Amino acid sequence: MGRGGNQLFDDSRDVFFSVACLGSQWGNVQDVQYLPKGGLFASVNQMGVGDNSNLKSLYNDLYVKYLSFVGFQEEEGVLKKKKGGLKLKIKVKNPSLRRLISGGIAGAISRTAVAPLETIRTHLMVGSSGHSTNEVFKNIMQTDGWKGLFRGNLVNVIRVAPSKAIELFAYDTVNKKLSPAPGEQPKLPIPASLIAGACAGVSSTLCMYPLELVKTRLTIQRDVYNGIVHAFLKILHEEGPGELYRGLAPSLIGVIPYAATNYFAYDTLRKAYRKYFKQEKIGNIETLLIGSAAGAISSSATFPLEVARKHMQVGALSGRQVYKNVIHALACILEQEGIQGLYKGLGPSCMKLVPAAGISFMCYEACKRILVEDDEKT
Repeated sequence: MGRGGNQLFDDSRDVFFSVACLGSQWGNVQDVQYLPKGGLFASVNQMGVGDNSNLKSLYNDLYVKYLSFVGFQEEEGVLKKKKGGLKLKIKVKNPSLRRLISGGIAGAISRTAVAPLETIRTHLMVGSSGHSTNEVFKNIMQTDGWKGLFRGNLVNVIRVAPSKAIELFAYDTVNKKLSPAPGEQPKLPIPASLIAGACAGVSSTLCMYPLELVKTRLTIQRDVYNGIVHAFLKILHEEGPGELYRGLAPSLIGVIPYAATNYFAYDTLRKAYRKYFKQEKIGNIETLLIGSAAGAISSSATFPLEVARKHMQVGALSGRQVYKNVIHALACILEQEGIQGLYKGLGPSCMKLVPAAGISFMCYEACKRILVEDDEKT
């Protein structure tokens, strides 16, 4: 075929056509580069079809200013390959939007991945389908099949995805602001990731707590409200905005230490990995393992606080002791039951939290590598 024609593919060549976004500037077909065996590459601002004004107008209308496909990257005339695969990139110019999208996807995937564990854990807690993990699993499979393991997951994803998006966005943003540049002195006497983790937990809880409260009201008082929106508006009108945050303090007491230690452990393990293996980039499997280890560390470190909080919530039911505060509860449990009393139920809790943390971090980092600002930045 002639170089000046309008045909995009040359059947006589072994070529691959890569579209890097439908650009806003237009060139001629003569500008298209032919790469032997590497493929035919149309650059971001060089794809066009002759002087066809109608086609140009159509493409210009389809062009998206802030979100566009960059496609397969090219470097020195050769398509980049990594272990036999080509790297897909999606251009998102706004860094805040990149983090929110990545966090939302990470939350949805991690929640779905551990949904069977959460279902089994819930059945074990209420004793409705057996008294062991194996027994509960068999009963669910016999009754509902695989769908039974994911029952209610969509509702949880709708709740978890925005929560995780806000959490990871807040952590990444605050951590980047507080972390010193190479060679600079630390801006604060305590690690930036510890503060960023605490901010992430607080931000997520403040934004999502009203939804949690409305969800609880709908569960307990089914006849009073017609739906989420009706419940939200009725609570605002009859009880005021403050009612949407009733019980916030105990939730923050549980969230802040867990989030702070989780992100601090994750950041510390990543830095240790880079230093030990002398590698700047960390793969998906390594991120999964590091995130899971961080989840295990934070769960173990803060689990006594969770136990104390549960004891305080039970209160004087069935003649139980009433505790003055968290410290008093921890001291009494330690005196009466020993160290093991502070970690009762840690196994079932880690069964869900540890893999969820690892999958969440892995998906978040992977999404950030796909969503880029331009062809070079990741």
